Amino acid sequence: MRVWFITGASRGFGALIAEAALKAGDAVVATARDPSTVTARLGAHERLLATRLDVTSEAEAHEAAGQAVKRFGRIDILVNNAGYGLLGAIEEASGAETQKLFGTNVFGLLGVTRAVLPHMRRERSGHVINISSVGGYAGFPGWGVYGATKFAVEGLSEALAAEAAPLGIKVTVVEPGFFRTDFLDETSLSRTAMQIDDYHDSVGKTRAHAADVNHGQRGDPRKLAQAFLRLVDAKNPPLRLPLGSDTVERIEAKNAFVARELAEWRSVATSTDFTSD
Repeated sequence: MRVWFITGASRGFGALIAEAALKAGDAVVATARDPSTVTARLGAHERLLATRLDVTSEAEAHEAAGQAVKRFGRIDILVNNAGYGLLGAIEEASGAETQKLFGTNVFGLLGVTRAVLPHMRRERSGHVINISSVGGYAGFPGWGVYGATKFAVEGLSEALAAEAAPLGIKVTVVEPGFFRTDFLDETSLSRTAMQIDDYHDSVGKTRAHAADVNHGQRGDPRKLAQAFLRLVDAKNPPLRLPLGSDTVERIEAKNAFVARELAEWRSVATSTDFTSD
């Protein structure tokens, strides 16, 4: 029996992953700001511990991790799922909106990870799974600040993978595309208070598309949950796991673009090396 620690587990991806893990016979520590929302969603279960966690409080993260170890003895899998989106142009995003978003999506993830890693280090095993986004690999108009938080998650995950590998701890960053969850609903998505008319032809199109595609996205959230089970079963899990054909298409397009641009500018790029001339 593996022990999962999942943030933001009362709905969306977090709840579906928790359900799949319980059905697989594992134990789940499912966290949310209000633990009653977890039990309302998942029900009562002897292998389920619903506990309070506001990821912006590192003290609460340490408390929740301690409760997990006290109940189940260890933490095998950490899923950093808690987070939300911000739709708006970079210029439209205020300092307060930007800081709040980073506080949850980046600093919150870091705080939870710092709380869980000591327990994994003690066991010399574990798997940290950080949920990023297709927007963490390629930028989109209107998602610049949100994407910046996910780019940060990508970089942190790469470094942590190298740091923790000698300790027996694996790290994967998962990059979902657009799935039929409530991510684009008002409960999960914030919009910048300011809207600038000059961005109508770029960010405006993104705003319209987000409204039109809501609950009609290409990805199936239940299939994502099953993909997580395959991920944790893998002997050698990947550093990156894109989920959704839209993510795969975007990654391939960006990789091709970067390769073309590098070829075009290679001579300039390499001309800055020091020489003895």
